[in-house]
Amino acid sequence: MHHHAALVGVALLNNLASGFSSPTAISLPTQRVTFQRVADSSTNNNLFLQKRTMFPTAAAHQQFPLAVRGGALGSSTTIGSSINNGGSAETDLNLSAGNVLASFWGASGVAYILIKAIKRVLPIALEPFSKADGIVPLTNFQLSSYILTCLFFAYAEGYKGFQLKFSPLVVARSFTLKPKSSPIHHLLLAPLYSMGLFHATKKRMIVSWCVTIGVATIVAAVKRMPYPWRNIVDAGVVVGLSWGTISILGGYIISLLTAIAPIGVDPAMPERKE
Repeated sequence: MHHHAALVGVALLNNLASGFSSPTAISLPTQRVTFQRVADSSTNNNLFLQKRTMFPTAAAHQQFPLAVRGGALGSSTTIGSSINNGGSAETDLNLSAGNVLASFWGASGVAYILIKAIKRVLPIALEPFSKADGIVPLTNFQLSSYILTCLFFAYAEGYKGFQLKFSPLVVARSFTLKPKSSPIHHLLLAPLYSMGLFHATKKRMIVSWCVTIGVATIVAAVKRMPYPWRNIVDAGVVVGLSWGTISILGGYIISLLTAIAPIGVDPAMPERKE
């Protein structure tokens, strides 16, 4: 049953990530129209309106650097700049071979943990639908609960927890790994590093470890749930973890192809000591 404890622990990893600021709204220079009164000598000095349209200059455009990511329009730092948070991920990534390998190990390692958990718990989630001897079919109420639980976990854990919080954190932190400057234990434990379990801000460390310890209590309660309620909860966990795995791998691939780190995401790096 120890594998179930590991599963629930991973399922609640979405709580390890705090909220991130959304992309900053941008006020674009608007088109300005002015009118001048000009005299026309051919019509006894009748006054006419001459419209002159003033378009934004190139200098004005430079004041509003844009970055489009995930369908959203947000502000971006200039090329090669970085978020000043004690070694935060650069907005424009340095995709050297070593950096890519290190970040891939960090992000894919987390995805592997999730996939492994999904593989172990999926048979339990599907058990009510098997035709094995001794399996009692779900009642209409239990089947409704099964479906609603999957929908709830998809939104609360998959979308709100993983896609909006945990997955961007993992991707952003994975791209801060650099073989030439990162300590060796950061590289070896890249998946745990990417999850923010160490070398993070004090707040992130406290939240991460408190949640990890608190998972043990929840695991004990879930293991004691009777059939089919344990199976119903496990089904929701599978949906949430699957969503999380896709969001991590998808976010990593997008950053790799665009060479842009997740925008508006704080990788929760500790402040550098002077």
